Amino acid sequence: MERTDELLIERHIQQDGELRKHVEDHRKLEAALEDFNKRIYLTPEEQIEKKKLQKMKLASKDRIYAILSKYRQSA
Repeated sequence: MERTDELLIERHIQQDGELRKHVEDHRKLEAALEDFNKRIYLTPEEQIEKKKLQKMKLASKDRIYAILSKYRQSA
């Protein structure tokens, strides 16, 4: 994320529960994916789970950007 996006998040995260939820989800998914990335070998089931987490992380990031877009327009 760009620095301007991070500043917007810091500014609005306390008042916007939806933004806070998506940011927290994004961070949890990122940590889970880091665990998968540390492994040398993934079973087929783990590969599927990793792909699922990547898609969920991307969806939460898209939602974060949609919320931030709302704040950029009102500024």
